[in-house]
Amino acid sequence: MAITFQSPMKLSFITSNGFSNPPSLYPINTHFSFGFNLSSVSSKTQTHITIPEPEPVFTSVKSFAPATVANLGPGFDFLGCAVDGVGDFVTLRVDPNVKAGEVSISDISGAGNKLSKDPLSNCAGIAAISVMKMLNIQSVGLSISLEKGLPLGSGLGSSAASAAAAAVAVNEIFGRKLSVDDLVLAGLESETKVSGYHADNIAPSIMGGFVLIRSYDPLELIPLKFPFEKDLFFVLVNPEFEAPTKKMRAVLPSEVTMSHHIWNCSQAGALVAAILQGDSRGLGKALSSDKIVEPRRGPLIPGMEGVKKAALKAGAFGCTISGAGPTLVAVTDDEERGREIGERMVEAFMKEGNLKALAMVKKLDRVGARLVSSNS
Repeated sequence: MAITFQSPMKLSFITSNGFSNPPSLYPINTHFSFGFNLSSVSSKTQTHITIPEPEPVFTSVKSFAPATVANLGPGFDFLGCAVDGVGDFVTLRVDPNVKAGEVSISDISGAGNKLSKDPLSNCAGIAAISVMKMLNIQSVGLSISLEKGLPLGSGLGSSAASAAAAAVAVNEIFGRKLSVDDLVLAGLESETKVSGYHADNIAPSIMGGFVLIRSYDPLELIPLKFPFEKDLFFVLVNPEFEAPTKKMRAVLPSEVTMSHHIWNCSQAGALVAAILQGDSRGLGKALSSDKIVEPRRGPLIPGMEGVKKAALKAGAFGCTISGAGPTLVAVTDDEERGREIGERMVEAFMKEGNLKALAMVKKLDRVGARLVSSNS
């Protein structure tokens, strides 16, 4: 059997120990570089790659993918991180009732009751189909059960978590044949169709930790390692208000001043330095300093400015919008202080924006999307 990729694809994978291929599915200290440009496709430039179809090694698997905080203030579309303890689950089964080579979404539970069960319109379905194409799956059909732990339009990477969990599940059920770069490409295809071509949610959801998107053409990802011995807590406050990503992207400026460009670049650099040094105070200071995106999106989130001030007054090192919002994220190095910060932010959302809100204090997820259970 053969699968034809209709676009030129270049994949390279460079690790600090010189391996040309990843020693494990989820390496930590890694620099990925891979290109996938659909716009450059023509019938004359088709690349034909023959891939043997793998057999399923499990009858069913369950996977989990964490929530993510994209942008981190000045890192719009090129910085993101994964957050521990909250995310989406996907249960994937080999299903004889599903046509061979296809995916069916049998059930959606939790916060995703508004989502379509059409796999071509659902983030999990799109990512699963993409991975199946990469693996050349033509002999079995799969069914997906999606458990949404993340609210839609929350700014916590809800669509990316579904895509990441589905991509990992398909890869696992067929014996973990693909590497991280392949899975990110599959998830990015899903993100592109749903919320736009940006990897600052899908990459950290799959890879875990902090991730820098160095380039989009070709796509290059650089994991940023926050020291294990350092404490870092994210205070996530989600108001009862939906902020669709496409709507929040529409308000962004098409041009910026040179002074704002220089400022945001310097703050993004300081943010990366703080991550690598384990400097949570410096991270918070840089995270709070965006002069390009936050000023445009902030007014669309009722009470946002007041909530940010309340977080800083309560002792947060920094506070900004998580992704496209409306969730706000504050950072601290103490879990108990994080709870206090969250309480003050919830109060401020009601006082300043007349919105109910839920606060949670979470650590950095250093693992990313992973297998939870399997059945042979």
